[in-house]
Amino acid sequence: MDKKQLDSLLSLIKHLQRQKYPTLVIVVIAIFALFFNTLPSATDGCEVLNIYDGDTMTVQCQGKETKVRLYCIDAPEMGQTPWGKQARDHLRAIAGNSVKLVQIDQDRYGRVVGEVYRGEVNLNLAQVTAGQVAVYDAYCKKSEYFQAEQRATRTKLGIWSAAGIHQTPWEWRKQK
Repeated sequence: MDKKQLDSLLSLIKHLQRQKYPTLVIVVIAIFALFFNTLPSATDGCEVLNIYDGDTMTVQCQGKETKVRLYCIDAPEMGQTPWGKQARDHLRAIAGNSVKLVQIDQDRYGRVVGEVYRGEVNLNLAQVTAGQVAVYDAYCKKSEYFQAEQRATRTKLGIWSAAGIHQTPWEWRKQK
């Protein structure tokens, strides 16, 4: 591992600590990176090209166009009026033109699954905090998302302001 890779690993560890990842997860990622010489990809300065809905966007990072599915969240579909449009518009409003992408995985459709940041603001978590999306508990392992959803539910923000299937987009998709 060269100095640039080591600096990248240290930066990733600090980022994960700020995001309150469990220590064990950080250690496992660091060991994996050291042994296999790979790191989860964090790319600064990605240009936002398009935001399709409340949990999917296309960015251009280092000249490469990438479709991103936001980790841990599930937004109402665009057909779930007015919830889908509101989630998309909120993400557009908070994303700006330039973001940082932290790749976590890749989904079965070939999209990057990741957390997207504008400055220090985690846009995935901001969507949950504003009540625009639900936590996709089948794929989410981070407690801060569940805590933010509980607060949004308790205060009846966004999708939590009225009961309905828009609160569980995965159930809505099953019915279609």
